[in-house]
Amino acid sequence: MDWFEKARAAERLQDWDEAIALVGAHAECYSTDYLMHDNHLWHMDLLASAARFTELTELALSDVHARRRLNRALRDQGMEAVLRDRAKDGDRDALYVLVRLLCETDRVQEADQVIQDFGREDQYAHEIATGFRSPPGGAR
Repeated sequence: MDWFEKARAAERLQDWDEAIALVGAHAECYSTDYLMHDNHLWHMDLLASAARFTELTELALSDVHARRRLNRALRDQGMEAVLRDRAKDGDRDALYVLVRLLCETDRVQEADQVIQDFGREDQYAHEIATGFRSPPGGAR
């Protein structure tokens, strides 16, 4: 078995340490080698699957892929308060993920308040919330 097959097997068995080590050794963010870049994205997915939020948080300081994957994982784990803190600290992706979450759970007014609190001038955040509002006189 080559490293890729070993990593896939470890992932299937949820042997996160093994899978992360194998994939991480063949991963590079924004590599000119598309396979290395793809492995980087896989590495971020593995860290999220392993709930290694501390590692993802550290990587997220300088890696947009880690930041996006962390925010999606926080959402998936129901960690709304952490997303809110990240949005408050200026993480635009966390703001967008939080606004979508609030809107998808029929809390559009709360989403509007989050936008006012953390992204008043952020047009994209407003567009996300607008997409969840019912048109005049009817259903969405």
